[in-house]
Amino acid sequence: MTPADAWALPRLVVAAPASGHGKTTVATGLLAALRRQGLTVSPHKVGPDYIDPGYHALAAGRPGRNLDPWLVGEDRVAPLLRHGASTPTPADIAVIEGVMGLHDGAVGRRGYASTAHVARLIEAPVLLVLDTTAQGRSAAALVLGLRAFDPEVRIGGVVLNRVGSPRHEALLRDALAEIGVPVLGAVTRTAEVTAPSRHLGLVPVAERAPESVAVVDALADLVTSTVDLDAVLDLARTAAPLTVAAWDPTVAVGGPAGSTRPVVAVAGGPAFTFSYAETTELLTAAGADVVTVDPLRDPALPSGTRAVVLGGGFPEVHAEALSANASLRADLAAFDGPVVAECAGLLYLGRSLEGAPMCGRLDHTARMTGRLTLGYRDAVAVGDSPVHVVGERVRGHEFHRTVTDPGHGERPAWRFDDADHGFVTGQVHASYLHTHWAGHPYAARRLVEAAIR
Repeated sequence: MTPADAWALPRLVVAAPASGHGKTTVATGLLAALRRQGLTVSPHKVGPDYIDPGYHALAAGRPGRNLDPWLVGEDRVAPLLRHGASTPTPADIAVIEGVMGLHDGAVGRRGYASTAHVARLIEAPVLLVLDTTAQGRSAAALVLGLRAFDPEVRIGGVVLNRVGSPRHEALLRDALAEIGVPVLGAVTRTAEVTAPSRHLGLVPVAERAPESVAVVDALADLVTSTVDLDAVLDLARTAAPLTVAAWDPTVAVGGPAGSTRPVVAVAGGPAFTFSYAETTELLTAAGADVVTVDPLRDPALPSGTRAVVLGGGFPEVHAEALSANASLRADLAAFDGPVVAECAGLLYLGRSLEGAPMCGRLDHTARMTGRLTLGYRDAVAVGDSPVHVVGERVRGHEFHRTVTDPGHGERPAWRFDDADHGFVTGQVHASYLHTHWAGHPYAARRLVEAAIR
């Protein structure tokens, strides 16, 4: 990368001291408000979250993308940012929403994969969203502590959230002025806009499209009226130029796997909303024709399908409707090509989900529980499959409130936390583990090679 190739991409990270302070409200509102001004905005999310990027995409008009050092490795974070911010067209600004608290990352790894970690990797200033409920001058002490905890992370401004009154706002502004941190916006308790939530976060955009559009419009109105957008742009422009080359899916997979272009069906629609934009980019770069299939509505796999990818989502919410589409279930049960299934896909391929018949391709039943399974995993492939070979190490994450009985097959997919997980049956690889293929792009190439065979 030469100096001439460096890109002075304005960018900032929207962070908070903890979850629930209003990061998604501010980040989504900023994306929509800046787009209204005629700017091309690139939306990003720290961590493995699938739901927030859906709202980001709706606000920005282009795919929401994830930046997660655990899933893709530290060296790929900045290249993936540059790729996302330049695809399909170069952005005028990138807005990156953080995860949890500013310094919260992988458990026991001293902030690895935290918002602060990503802010350092992409050399971006932080806009801190602060819930000021029941706080006065102590809010400044909190910001001062966050700033001092890691001096390499630059907190360039604060948006006050849930402010109680004009007097409360004045007190907060005075306190933050004492420590030299500018206030770029203030949202009152009565003005805040929220989106409906579910047990794993917000309700995905695809499940409530008209309502989601209304929410995003309201967030744009909110941010426009309460945040100094010019000051936000000025802060974003203080980011250092990006000197890394953009991530390239074609380079990552080593080019097309063959001269033919097999059809790879990727599940979509309201029941399968969890996917990373890079998955289809890698499959396409490896030589596949990627076609979306909606298991709620499509009666059969796309014509000529040679491989299937069933990602994550909320199939438990749509169990009856998935079950009612008996023709597609039968099609998948009889399909003899390679299939990769994560979480929702795992449940869909089983015999039943909450008593509703599913595809019956895997010999398990699934049900909801009261326990949330959530966290990063360091997994090892137990056996060979269309996408992995025995002994390969992959980093992923789990995110579910369901269990399968049994929890794994005679040939498990993975081993992590001293236990076996998932199923490898014939050409099917299925488990609860979510992975980001930008972190192991060979999976996309192997799937396309298996589809060609």
